[in-house]
Amino acid sequence: MKKVKQATILLTATAMVGMLAACGSASNNNNQASGSPSASAPSSAAPEKLKKISLFQSKVEIAEPLEALAKTYQKETGNEVEVWGSAGDAYATQLQAKLAAGEGPTVFSVATGAEADKFKSYYADLSDEPFAKDIAKDMALKDGDKIVGVPYGVEGFGLVYNKSMVDPKNVTDLASFTQTLEKIKSEGKNGLSLSQEAYFLIGHIINTPFALQADPTGFIEKLNKGEVKMADTKEFQEFAKFMEAIRANTTNPMEVKYDSQMGDFATGKNAMVHQGNWSYGMLKDFGDLGFDVGMMGLPLAGNDKIAVGVASNWVVNSKADADQVKAAKAFLNWMFTSDSGKNAIVNEFKFIPAMTNIEAGELDPLSQTVYEATKNGQTIPWALNYFPQGIIVNDLAPATQAFFLDKKMTGEQFLKNLDAAWAKGAK
Repeated sequence: MKKVKQATILLTATAMVGMLAACGSASNNNNQASGSPSASAPSSAAPEKLKKISLFQSKVEIAEPLEALAKTYQKETGNEVEVWGSAGDAYATQLQAKLAAGEGPTVFSVATGAEADKFKSYYADLSDEPFAKDIAKDMALKDGDKIVGVPYGVEGFGLVYNKSMVDPKNVTDLASFTQTLEKIKSEGKNGLSLSQEAYFLIGHIINTPFALQADPTGFIEKLNKGEVKMADTKEFQEFAKFMEAIRANTTNPMEVKYDSQMGDFATGKNAMVHQGNWSYGMLKDFGDLGFDVGMMGLPLAGNDKIAVGVASNWVVNSKADADQVKAAKAFLNWMFTSDSGKNAIVNEFKFIPAMTNIEAGELDPLSQTVYEATKNGQTIPWALNYFPQGIIVNDLAPATQAFFLDKKMTGEQFLKNLDAAWAKGAK
C-alpha cells in the first residue's frame, strides 16, 4: 500500500466501478477458487520441464503461504520456484540493488504508482498470456497499451469500527464525528486511534481529501509544481479540523504503535481505528471479540465511501534469460488459472481477487466490506499511490508528528507545514 504517481495506471472511482462489475460477473461462472477446474487451466498433458526461477516480494504477511505454494507448484509441475525472504520496508532498496547487479529475481512485486514507474524498464510484456484476459477491468499494471503486471488483489481502508459502540448513521460529517469522539471520551474510552507509523498516522487518512478532488492526480501534479496549496483547498481545510478533533479527544498517536492500536480495539478500549482490511489478521488472533466490526469512510465533506485500490503487482523481469522469462510466465499462469493457485490467492494469501475468474470465497468481515463496496461502486481511489515517492515517510509524517506533539499548533498552521513538507519532498 504505497506511494506515488504514474498516469499510466490511473486508479479512479470510475475504474473501481468497472472493475467490480467484472469481478461480480465471476459469480456467474464455474471457475471458483476451490471449485471446478478453470477453463484456462493447464491441460492434463505432462508438464514441460522449465528452468528454475526466483521470486521476491514485499508483503511479509504472505511469505509462508507463498513458500507453501511454491512447493505445491513443484509437486504438480516438477518445476522449481525459489522464494526469497520478504524485506518489508527495505524491499524497494533491496530490489533495486539486486536488479542493478543482475542478480534477479525472475518474478517480483512492485507497488502501484511511483515504485512501479521506477522499475518499468525491467518489465516483460504479459499481454498475450492466458491469464491476462482475466484481469479485472482497469486493474492491470500497464506500460502504454502493454500489460506488464498482475494485481495481487484489491485492498481497502477507512474507519474500522466496533458496531456495539459506533453507528455509521451517527457519524456523517465533522460535527457528528467530533460529537462521537467527545461522547466516547466522556465514557472513559478512546473514540478513534491512529498510530505512530507513517502510513497509519497520516499516509492513509490524508488520502481522503486528495481522493475527493475532481481530478486527484491532476491536483497532485499541480501541488508538485506549487500551483495549488492544501491550505487554500476546502477539503483540506476541513481535514485539518478533523485532525484537531482527533488530537483534542483521543489518545496521542505518538504514544501508540500498530500492535497496541489493534489490541486496544480488540479489547473494546478503542471504538474506531483508521485501518484497512489487512488489520483483521491481527484481530482474529484475539478469538471471539464479543462484538461485530465494520468499516466506513472518513466522513470528510460528507464522504461515506472507503478507499479501495491495488497495492502491489506481480511482474516478470525482462532482463532474465529467455528460458527464465518463459518459466516465470508459466508460473504466473499456473497461479492464476489452476485450482491450487486460485485457492492460495483467496484462502491462504487472503487476497480480495482482482481477477474475473476467481471468486472471493469466504472473506473476513472487513474484506467482505471492501469487496461489496467495490462491487457497488462505493469507493474512493487510492490517490496516495500518486504521491511523490517517499514523501509520506520522509516529509508528511514528521510534519504530522509535530502537530500531535504541539497542542497549540492550529489546523491552519498544520496545513501550511504540510504544504512546506510537500514542496520539499516533491523536488
